[in-house]
Amino acid sequence: MREPDPVRTGPASQQGMRRANLALVLGTIAGGPRSRAEVAAGTGLTRAAVSSLAEQLIAAGLVVEEGPAAPSGKVGRPGTALGLNPDGPGGLGAEIGVRHLGACVVDLRGEVRAWRRREVSNHGREPAAVMADLAHLLHEAVTESGLRPAGLTLAVPGLVGGSGGVLQRAANLDWQDVPLAAALRPALRAAGGGVAGLPIEADNEANLGGLAERWLGAGPDDFLYVSAEAGVGAAIVVGGRLLRGAGGFAGEFGHVPVHPDGPRCACGANGCLEQYAGEAAVLRAAGLTGARGDWVALLADRAGAGERAALAALAGAGAALGTAAAGAVNLLDPAEVVLGGGYARLAPWLLPAMRAELAARVTVRPWSEDRLTVSRLGRRGPLLGAAVRVVRAIVADPGPLAAG
Repeated sequence: MREPDPVRTGPASQQGMRRANLALVLGTIAGGPRSRAEVAAGTGLTRAAVSSLAEQLIAAGLVVEEGPAAPSGKVGRPGTALGLNPDGPGGLGAEIGVRHLGACVVDLRGEVRAWRRREVSNHGREPAAVMADLAHLLHEAVTESGLRPAGLTLAVPGLVGGSGGVLQRAANLDWQDVPLAAALRPALRAAGGGVAGLPIEADNEANLGGLAERWLGAGPDDFLYVSAEAGVGAAIVVGGRLLRGAGGFAGEFGHVPVHPDGPRCACGANGCLEQYAGEAAVLRAAGLTGARGDWVALLADRAGAGERAALAALAGAGAALGTAAAGAVNLLDPAEVVLGGGYARLAPWLLPAMRAELAARVTVRPWSEDRLTVSRLGRRGPLLGAAVRVVRAIVADPGPLAAG
């Protein structure tokens, strides 16, 4: 799955001109309310062309007239400002975690209109059962939002590839070769709500968290986003776009070896980062093996209370994360390393050891500790990224919704 880019730099070529120019106009309006004259000036299109395209976008429910535009300093009455329609088509996001399910609806402006999260253990459950629970959660979110979603993106903790969004492997769910869209659609039909016919995309949760950081969290053009729920994942953003790799599987940060002779990982290798900084490893080090519920909240509470075992476990996880991150920094030269997902909440206890390892291991190029940052989106990033991806796709190509 490729993330959409709604930015256009000039009028489209003759081929597909109207569809491309619809995207050009909508992408310009997405940057903030503008008059027709301002859109024309910003796109290079004629005012007559902008007016025609704007009327088509208004008729499709994508754009609304918001009232007088801000004064431009020019003689004459100000034009009418055009803005994205907050009651137009929305984006629907879903998330399958090892210990939770999530659903989110955003409007065209990216504003959250409904949010649902349910704590449930999904490890080893049959996909059909998980999809049934998720479909009901999605139905609740869509009903609350009052919007008509234009698509659905599903965030999952595993390797997603091939047409139809096949979850090729998710060790922490104990799932393999699950066709996600095909598995979810019957559950959506059974749950009702009229969303079973939506286009369904799927992606790794860390990828979507990294994209959300770029879109909503003011992430730089080049950064490494590292997150954790049960496992450890990463998104590599280069030049403002996600680096997916030749097979689409870049970012398996949890399986970077930090101690080659270390314990055996579920992936079959030894000494992976996940064996030191993943959920099971950190709980084990903290003496909390078998703990139920939200492991991140549990560790944060224990560490916040000054419990030595929890503090030591998080310091060890931070050292392992710092070792792995140093290798990535030396290889990729990112502007920032961003901690997201569960790590965002645990950052106060992870950062000191991470900073120490990065300082000791990144020595052949400039590095300062303020380039290790914490996502302001926290654990909401992957689900927000899933929902926002849908509306960005609309802005990038409104033609299918504005046909006619």
